[in-house]
Amino acid sequence: MTLLTSIFTVVHLIAAIAIVVLVLLQQGKGADMGAAFGGGSSQSVFGSRGSANFLSRTTGILATVFFITGLSLAYMYTKQSATPRSVMAAQDVSTQQAGQGADSNGSSNQSQASQDVPVIPGSSQN
Repeated sequence: MTLLTSIFTVVHLIAAIAIVVLVLLQQGKGADMGAAFGGGSSQSVFGSRGSANFLSRTTGILATVFFITGLSLAYMYTKQSATPRSVMAAQDVSTQQAGQGADSNGSSNQSQASQDVPVIPGSSQN
């Protein structure tokens, strides 16, 4: 994992946590009527109407950062996985390399097909 992917991952996690916190801080649409008539929520830090604009803009900016970092991480991890990572693909590559090495030395005369066939115990091998 490179340094850039680590930085994007940290920014992505911070944005996700901040979005959750900001969404939980926001008031619902029905809470505005109580604040207009002197409800307890009108004594907030941002005033009765200021918090909706500030919090909604901040949430929108963080959502944009979240989507950009998510797409960037997906692109970076897709580029990193260009090499085959399955066990079978790795075995095929190692088998081909072993076959090429034996052919270049001239020490192996067996074909690739005969190496893959299992031998039954007690039978004569021709």
